[in-house]
Amino acid sequence: MKKLVLIFSLLINLIGFSQQEVKIDIADALVIRSLEFSYESYFNPKSSVGISLLFNLEDQDVKFRYNENIMITPYFRNYFTSDTRWNLFGEAFLSINSGEIATGEADNDVLQKYTDTALGIAVGSKYVAESGLVVGIYVGAGRNLFGSIGPVVVPRAGLNIGWRF
Repeated sequence: MKKLVLIFSLLINLIGFSQQEVKIDIADALVIRSLEFSYESYFNPKSSVGISLLFNLEDQDVKFRYNENIMITPYFRNYFTSDTRWNLFGEAFLSINSGEIATGEADNDVLQKYTDTALGIAVGSKYVAESGLVVGIYVGAGRNLFGSIGPVVVPRAGLNIGWRF
């Protein structure tokens, strides 16, 4: 019980006393018809952790779409500059992704469901206005580790807009 109270107290302190951001990926929403929401919490000005949730709204038969229907991506970011307005970062992420992929002959495609976990890296830049508005862009890729059915490479790219509080 003491351990549970200690862990809960540490989590509350981490969330309560740090800067936090909520964001939505507008590029995915406009171009690919998917929604990606992100939450990020800072340990200090140079590092943060976050999580992204992606929901693909595009039909399976569309040519240009993510293979993943749902993707949960926890990440760690390290910021390279100390500028409070523009900041460059590197990111390591773990992506739990699930979707359907076509298998078989071109005429007889069969959709097969998969779930896999990818490990990857990304780089990007973020602008933070005095009012708290956040605009960020990033690009990267990960490799699925366990399955043989799903795609080998998992993309991580976006143009986020959000709010820091």
